[in-house]
Parts: sequence; C-alpha cells; structure tokens
Amino acid sequence: MPLVHSMTTTANSIDGYRVVRTLGIVRGIIVRSRSIFGQVGAALQTLAGGNISLFTSLCERTREESFQLMLTHATDIGANAVIAIRYDATEIMRGVTEVLCYGTAVVVESQN
Repeated sequence: MPLVHSMTTTANSIDGYRVVRTLGIVRGIIVRSRSIFGQVGAALQTLAGGNISLFTSLCERTREESFQLMLTHATDIGANAVIAIRYDATEIMRGVTEVLCYGTAVVVESQN
C-alpha cells in the first residue's frame, strides 16, 4: 500500500504514532536539465521581474518527483511512514541539477 502524505514529516515523529522499527534511510533522486526553450522563456520573465514561474514550476515538479521516488523506496522496504525528510540540490554541471529527497523509513503504530 503506498504511503500517504499524512504519514510523512520533517519532524522526528508523527503525532499519535510511535516508531516500532527503523528501516533506514530512503531516498529519491532526480537529475534534471533546463531545456533551451525553458531558459529562453525564463530569461524573458526576468525582464519583468518577480517570480520566474517557468523555473518555479520546474523546481516544484522535480521536488515532487524526488519525493514520490523516496516514498516508493520506503514502501518497497516495508515502511508505513517516513520521518526527518529533507531535500538537497547540487548543480552537477551548468544547467544540470540533482535534487535529492531523503528521510528515515520507519514502521509506526497508533498510540491509541
């Protein structure tokens, strides 16, 4: 059964649940490059100032994909929750960025 957002957190615990087993680190990695069309469109948006929606959309989509990969990794190893979630991004080369989403896969049970 896939993990749901309510069973994920950046905190070290989930309210109402206790960790009964720690399964280890799980991660989702996406390496993405900007297309020439996206770069041109974003360059035009910079002329007006403010939010560069093309890059915002690209970043949001990339983070969501890496998050979903992390959840798949957690599900594959038997977790029903992920705690201590973080993101990291590294520019591998000009215009190519790795986005990593990682956390601790755990098995939790309700405290009730």
